[in-house]
Amino acid sequence: MPPAEQQTGTRPEPVSFMEAFVYWLKLGFISFGGPAGQISMMHQELVERRRWISEQRFLHALNYTMVLPGPEAQQLATYIGWLMHGTWGGIMAGALFVLPSLLILIILTWIYLVYSEIPAVAGILYGIKPAVTAIVLFAAYRIGSRALKNNLLRAISVAAFIAIFAFNIPFPYIVLIAGLIGYIGSHYAPDKFRAGGHHEKSKNTYGPALIDDDTPNPEHAIFRWSQFILLIVIGLFIWGGVIALLAMQYGWDGTLTQMGWFFTKAALMTFGGAYAVLPYVYQGGVEHYAWLNPAQMIDGLALGETTPGPLIMIVAFVGFVGGWTKALFGPNLLMLAGICGAVVATLFTFLPSFLFILLGGPAVEATRHDLKFTAPLTGITAAVVGVIVNLAIFFAYHVLWPQGFNAGFEWFSALIGACAFVALFNYKAGIVTVICACAAVGLGYTLLLN
Repeated sequence: MPPAEQQTGTRPEPVSFMEAFVYWLKLGFISFGGPAGQISMMHQELVERRRWISEQRFLHALNYTMVLPGPEAQQLATYIGWLMHGTWGGIMAGALFVLPSLLILIILTWIYLVYSEIPAVAGILYGIKPAVTAIVLFAAYRIGSRALKNNLLRAISVAAFIAIFAFNIPFPYIVLIAGLIGYIGSHYAPDKFRAGGHHEKSKNTYGPALIDDDTPNPEHAIFRWSQFILLIVIGLFIWGGVIALLAMQYGWDGTLTQMGWFFTKAALMTFGGAYAVLPYVYQGGVEHYAWLNPAQMIDGLALGETTPGPLIMIVAFVGFVGGWTKALFGPNLLMLAGICGAVVATLFTFLPSFLFILLGGPAVEATRHDLKFTAPLTGITAAVVGVIVNLAIFFAYHVLWPQGFNAGFEWFSALIGACAFVALFNYKAGIVTVICACAAVGLGYTLLLN
């Protein structure tokens, strides 16, 4: 066990690969609470308790992951694993952050598809759906309160909402336009595009760390063009090889091939966290490819919120349901089809995250100073808030009027959603706590009616 004391004045002993493996595996099974909770969990364990890395080095790594597309908590784990044990250490830490969540989601999604019509399960889902709507709305508020620091950024957010709500403009175009506005704004109104959500350096100290502020960079963290090019070639070989195999086996228009291509694009659109990319996943998975329906998308987000790992793991749910719905291998192998869909979606979503860390890490370590959000990223973050509000409205419509406006209004769902939002906003309740409470209320209400 790591030493409990923090101010001993002695540097921790070197950490073996196996000791690190045990920690990252454990983290993969207990990393609830979204990116903020996961980052806090790593800080408490790695900086404060075990002292594997100093506060300054931890925040330096976090600053880098915050400006990348992709799940920042998973990328932070990959970065620290890489800094400690090289390329294989980074791959191990990042993979173990994801694999337990993938396994749990595969099992839960199978249960969901097979047993969702049972009254008890249907009642639980009835309570969870309005809770998810409240969670998404609260996410928009939380991100907006940090990102929309002036009227220009608020105007970008409103314009993004109108673009996707009224004109159904695809999410990637909104991201590109917002980034372009930020780039132009950096020249003509730079003060308006200074990001306010940057992580400042902390003056906290917890005693000497294994990787301390003044610890020289290890050999593997020194930038080399040969290593940089080799990693690009390997990454492209893995990506292109799997895409080529899927295309040869199922054709370019095959479901698994299209999943690989679609989730590659989704991986590059996750600026602002998982909530930002959900509208894009919805547009593709529900509207374009019909891998799942709107109600299933809401249920998938609920499952993603209640399992460990990054929230973007909802892609595994989308892939599983897509493979199952399309019956890729016939009606007798639905489980296998779902597993293949989940694995393909996960692989192509997270492969870019590993490359960003392994390629960029040496350059970041060579220039160890504060990394600021760029002006284009500030514009994109502002637009993301409007997109998330649109997602909340989309969820609310399907939860409160499941049969359309001409049918009845689900007043009890509205009451559950309102209570969930108040719990999140006023009482700072945890997301898992809110979902469990709403699930219990939905179950009781459904059983009472029956």
